[in-house]
Amino acid sequence: MAGRPFREPLHPDIDHTMVDKLVRTFYTHIRADETLGPIFNRRIGDEWEPHLVKMVSFWSSLTMLTGEYKGQPMPAHMRLKEVRPEHFDIWLHLFRQTAQNVCGPTIAPIFIDKAERVADSLKLGMFFKPVEKRATL
Repeated sequence: MAGRPFREPLHPDIDHTMVDKLVRTFYTHIRADETLGPIFNRRIGDEWEPHLVKMVSFWSSLTMLTGEYKGQPMPAHMRLKEVRPEHFDIWLHLFRQTAQNVCGPTIAPIFIDKAERVADSLKLGMFFKPVEKRATL
């Protein structure tokens, strides 16, 4: 079947236009947030468009199963020493609101579920420090 994707989107109404609008709207809220805005602006500076394109690719891969995202989010986030676990709560709150407004009640939960998984994974990778247990005799 030439031209047919190997895997279908998680919902038939998810398309590139929706993902692009979600990402751009979400990062508009991030940039305006008094806590997250300065963190993102320090890291991204004037390179917002390349970042947004990368994030559209990321979310397209997660929800439309395009496989177009080739980055490695964990190493990139591990370098962000100013990020704290509570920042993910703000990030998720803004993402949930944006997804509900942009995607509607049927599709928003798909994006929100993926965002929660991404946040959990990043928090574990960035902040989980298992305590070494010492053998007691």
